[in-house]
Amino acid sequence: MTTTRRVGAGKTKTRAVLLDCTERLMLDEGNAAVTYRNVAAKAEVTPGLVQYYFPALDDLFITLIRDRTEVSLTKLTEELRTGHPLRAVWNYANDRASAGLIAELMALGNHRKQIQDEIAEGGRKARELALAALAGTSKDYAFREAASPEVLVFLMTSTPRMIVMEETAGIATSHVETVDYIERYLDHVEPR
Repeated sequence: MTTTRRVGAGKTKTRAVLLDCTERLMLDEGNAAVTYRNVAAKAEVTPGLVQYYFPALDDLFITLIRDRTEVSLTKLTEELRTGHPLRAVWNYANDRASAGLIAELMALGNHRKQIQDEIAEGGRKARELALAALAGTSKDYAFREAASPEVLVFLMTSTPRMIVMEETAGIATSHVETVDYIERYLDHVEPR
């Protein structure tokens, strides 16, 4: 009897370790450092085992995006449910490790459409979650004094990530004023 294996399937301990090691490599040394040999060395396994779970390196990157997106969205959902929705969105967007990982993956995404599409899908899901949490409450958050919910959520979710990407590329950031604006806005609308 033969069995088939899905790429990156299951939630095994080994798979989780390989994803963690890949993330650490990307954050510490950049996406170019992610090779079967380097991931294997960090995880203290053989390169063949990494390739068993992820037959192509892009499978590893895509599984990492999906896994980290799922973790981030679960955390965002919980914060939206228990706290101030706008602050929850801002906290989600200001996760520097996540933003740094996305910056490295975006560099890959410039040449790999499937990676770019996965990143965009994660961002779309986060914006949908945030907008659903804000539905029917725009007066409470004085949107008419700032921007539409869609524009505000877009600015909140994209600005911190843009700053990390600019810093990673060694570019002086041009988004400080937007961050200040959002912080003032949150101070204004959050319940005391």
